[in-house]
Amino acid sequence: MGEIVFVGLGLNDELGMSLHGVEMVRAASHVFLELYTSLLPSFSMKCFEEISGKKAVVVSREELEEKNGETILKAAEKAKVAFVVPGDPLIATTHIALRVQAEKRGIKTRIVHGASILSAVMGLSGLHNYKFGKSVTIPFPNETSAETPYETIAQNRKLGLHTLCLLDMRAEEKRYLTIHEALETLVQIEAKRKWRTITRKTLAVGVARAGSATPAVKADFVGSLRDYDFGAPPHTLVFPGELHFMEAEALVVLAGAPKELKEACR
Repeated sequence: MGEIVFVGLGLNDELGMSLHGVEMVRAASHVFLELYTSLLPSFSMKCFEEISGKKAVVVSREELEEKNGETILKAAEKAKVAFVVPGDPLIATTHIALRVQAEKRGIKTRIVHGASILSAVMGLSGLHNYKFGKSVTIPFPNETSAETPYETIAQNRKLGLHTLCLLDMRAEEKRYLTIHEALETLVQIEAKRKWRTITRKTLAVGVARAGSATPAVKADFVGSLRDYDFGAPPHTLVFPGELHFMEAEALVVLAGAPKELKEACR
């Protein structure tokens, strides 16, 4: 039997691959590339193929989710396959399912990790990684209810924990939910629920284009953050819980948070 090596692309372009990842792609007989679970703003297929020396086959959401990655599995039955994925390759549950299926068939699997939005947001904002609770995904308006994410944010805040909010995307349609749209959705749910989870005075942190040379990081109260221009996608949103005084200082210095935040944590 062959092997599938799951290779992380990182957050912005083909240069986010580690040297180990490049070596694994170069050594593979087949290279498959997935670009629908995240947006890599500066990714170039031409540069990727020049770096790797291999032609890559782009696989769709349908191929991985509805057909269970059968094309990749078939190729890996007799050869070494590199499956290249944005960010860290197994953050998306779709890819975990593919790995499980491979192992069940006796196909070996390996992982070459890449930079993840989870760690990038923490590094850019200065929020402590051990204080994050359950993450959520905010969906597009009128497509799926965002009440479950709202409830999770409320639960995390009761525990004093931060909430990382991934924002929905439809890469095939070039649609990417913005921080402004996500906040509008949550504010509408607040108006209905009235739990005082997302008010004008709730602190939030927006991050755009993490991993690029021009990331945008801004912390402010929801009433003001709704009007901040974060520029091009992808966007990510965090609702902090209880802040350590060092976290508050980091948000002021690194993310332009109101100085009153630092005073409140002394």
